[in-house]
Amino acid sequence: MNNYRERLFARYATGFQGRNLTFDQAAAERWGRPYRHYLRGWLPDSKTASIVDLACGGGALLHHFKQLGYANIAGVEISPEQVKLARQVTPQVHEQNVLEYLVARRAEIDLLTSLDLVEHLTKDEVLAFLDRCREALRPGGRLILQTPNAVSPWCGAIRHGDFTHEVCFTPALLSRLLQMAGFRNIEAREQGPVAVGCGFKQSLRYLLWRCVSAAIGFCSLVETGSTGERVRTRVFVISAVK
Repeated sequence: MNNYRERLFARYATGFQGRNLTFDQAAAERWGRPYRHYLRGWLPDSKTASIVDLACGGGALLHHFKQLGYANIAGVEISPEQVKLARQVTPQVHEQNVLEYLVARRAEIDLLTSLDLVEHLTKDEVLAFLDRCREALRPGGRLILQTPNAVSPWCGAIRHGDFTHEVCFTPALLSRLLQMAGFRNIEAREQGPVAVGCGFKQSLRYLLWRCVSAAIGFCSLVETGSTGERVRTRVFVISAVK
C-alpha cells in the first residue's frame, strides 16, 4: 500500500471528509433515492443474491440495498473509521484491502458494486482489480462501478479534489478496459438529476441539464465534427456482466 494511503485512510471519515462516526440513516435515504434510477435494471431479481460493495465507505449503498430487501449483503473497506460507520448498517463489513479480499473469492458473488474506488487505484491496480472482480463473480454476475467522468467540462474539480485519486476515465476508456478483462453487456449511464421520483427541484434540474448537455455536444461538434460521448455528467456509473 502507498504510504499516503495509510496516513489519509486512517482517519478518512473524520479527518478527510469531516464526518462523525454515527451513521445518518435519513441522509443515506436521501442519497439513495436517485440510485433507484441510476441502477435500474441492473440489480438481481433474487433478494437472496450475494452482493458485495467494495470500498463501501460509510455504508450508504449497503443501506440502500437493505432498504430494497436484499438480505445477503456485505462490504469491504480499508478505512477503520468507515468500517465503524458501515457496520452500523450490517455487521458483514470486512476491514481489508479489496484486492486481497477478491483474490480469495472464486465465482461466488452475484453482484459486485464499487462506488468511487477505481479512480483511487494505480494503473496496474486497475487491471488487477477488474480481473479479480470477474474471477469473483458467478457466471452471469454483474459489476457496477461509479467514477469521475473525464469527458465532463468540470472533471478537474472532481479529479483533483481528492488527494488519493490516481487515474481518471472516460466511459469509452473504462468500457474498453472492462471488455479487455472479459466482461460483456457493458453500459454507461449519466449520474445527474433524475426526471421523476426525487421531487420538483430534481425534475427542473433534469430539464436544465438536458439543455446544458446539448450545448456541450454542440461545442464538441463545432470543434471536432462529432458530439462526442453522450455521458457528460461529472460522475458516471457503468455496468458489465461476466
